[in-house]
Amino acid sequence: MSEKQLNILKIIFKHVLLFLIGGLIYIFIELLYRGDTHWSMAIVGGLAFICCGLINEILNWETPLWKQSLIGGGIITALEFTSGVILNIILKWDVWDYTNHKINLLGQICLPFSIIWCLLAILAIILDDYLRYWLFQEEKPRYKFI
Repeated sequence: MSEKQLNILKIIFKHVLLFLIGGLIYIFIELLYRGDTHWSMAIVGGLAFICCGLINEILNWETPLWKQSLIGGGIITALEFTSGVILNIILKWDVWDYTNHKINLLGQICLPFSIIWCLLAILAIILDDYLRYWLFQEEKPRYKFI
């Protein structure tokens, strides 16, 4: 196996592992918050974790954490809306429904949860950075807050 192929396998393994960790953490959060979850939330949570983790892989360490949080919250909200349309509206699985929440869009996203996603994104970003540092010997995380 060539060095290039080995590097590709390492990248795939890293992202699969981070996806699984993120998915499991999100399932755990849902169980704590709602007392119930759906298997599809592991996929949505894993994707959200990967996407939040990639923010400062694309942007540099000088990007303030609050900006990363807003980007992450926006990404999670977009994933939630897309998956909500597919799972709840098209497939009619009724995984969640925000129609009783103020400022909602089709009952799939709402402002209160989008704010929560921004806060959760900070935790996801930091956890992803430290997992990359501890497990894959990537650069030690450092943050700019303002």
